[in-house]
Amino acid sequence: MALSSATLKLASLSFSAKKTNRNPSLSFTITCSSSFDEPPKPSLTSSSTPNRVSSSSDPKARFVARQKQSVSVRQLQRPLIEYMSLPASQYSVLDAERIVRVDDNTFRCYVYTFKFFNFEVCPVLLVRVEEQPNGCCIKLLSCKLEGSPVVVAQNDKFDASMVNRVSCDGTQEGSSEQQITSDAVIEVNIEIPFAFRVFPVGAIEATGTQVLDQILRLMLPRFLSQLSKDYQAWASGDTSRQPLGTGEI
Repeated sequence: MALSSATLKLASLSFSAKKTNRNPSLSFTITCSSSFDEPPKPSLTSSSTPNRVSSSSDPKARFVARQKQSVSVRQLQRPLIEYMSLPASQYSVLDAERIVRVDDNTFRCYVYTFKFFNFEVCPVLLVRVEEQPNGCCIKLLSCKLEGSPVVVAQNDKFDASMVNRVSCDGTQEGSSEQQITSDAVIEVNIEIPFAFRVFPVGAIEATGTQVLDQILRLMLPRFLSQLSKDYQAWASGDTSRQPLGTGEI
């Protein structure tokens, strides 16, 4: 979408050194530029169930972000393919400060608190794991926003979809080193709050998409690192399935 008016762009990302209960914060600094051309992004073609759908005719914004990252894993005596084929009931939650098991296949995830236009946002995701050959598919069931009052008020005014496909390359089964890959797509459609309607829709969409992209760039490497460490523990004979994460960024 081409814009001729002033558009907000995400300029930098910084971290809070202070750790709070489940919510260490990320701070996004937003600055202005004179123009911005943002082409429309492809729609998320997942069949995942959206969080909520607003019936309002008010203006809406759409954010879409995708990241695909991999980590190399040294294969031990117990092969990686066996670890990736474990049933979800045997999964470690990886980080007990961030993830709570609801049932064998369902987990509640507390994402880091970040700031969007100076408002604190902490998404709480309910996801379901679907077992697949050589890995799994993590799909969003619902999303609740916590944080600033204006953010909480948006819970009935947006819908969200997410798919994260986690896999290893089964063709490299005999190799001493393999890769775990995480391919995640997030799409959010939100009714634009009245206070934000002074900005062009394209400006809000560009900024929201950049925020989602930055979150994925931070979360996926951390997620893959935790998977790698959990595999090393499992392959070394540790059957406790104790989470190794500490909630830190």
